[in-house]
Amino acid sequence: MTVQFLWFLLAVFLLVLGWSAYQPYDLATWALEALPAILGAVILLLTFRRFRLTGLLYVLIFLHAIVLVVGAHYTYARVPYFDGFMQFIWPERNNYDKLGHFFQGLMPAILCRELVVRFNVFNSRAWMNFFIVSFCLGFSAFYELIEWWVALLSDEASESFLGTQGYVWDTQSDMFLALIGAVLALGLFSHWHDRQLRALRQ
Repeated sequence: MTVQFLWFLLAVFLLVLGWSAYQPYDLATWALEALPAILGAVILLLTFRRFRLTGLLYVLIFLHAIVLVVGAHYTYARVPYFDGFMQFIWPERNNYDKLGHFFQGLMPAILCRELVVRFNVFNSRAWMNFFIVSFCLGFSAFYELIEWWVALLSDEASESFLGTQGYVWDTQSDMFLALIGAVLALGLFSHWHDRQLRALRQ
């Protein structure tokens, strides 16, 4: 992946971020939802020359960041065109947040995989995959705790940030989708990721 394409991704992200920040549905919720994407972009810019990542990982980070800032603009319960998304499983609710939690497993799985492979953390591929899936589940569970803490501390942003929409199994289904995302990432992208990691070492 060329440097020019990476700058293109950054430019698209900044455009979408600017749109997202313009008259969001709820400013406090926007700040909470968009902050991880903004921090991620800053970290990637600061580390780009010293620790460049694979193209696959940059694209997944970009897609996840777009999901975050779009959800931040509308709040996850009000994103247009998602009222019927996955309605056969979760009817009568906007399921954009489910897409977000799927990406919460998909992207971190490849991020975690890239780090443990490049730093030679594991000798066993099986133990590496087990760790990655466990890491993604732990990350998803910790994010659910953050949502809970925000709900306790802020009456104004709690409903929009939690986004449960009255669904009693919302937390469990969020973590399950992160699990599916992590497993799919390892199953679909591992060989492609390995080739990019080898090219990065050359």
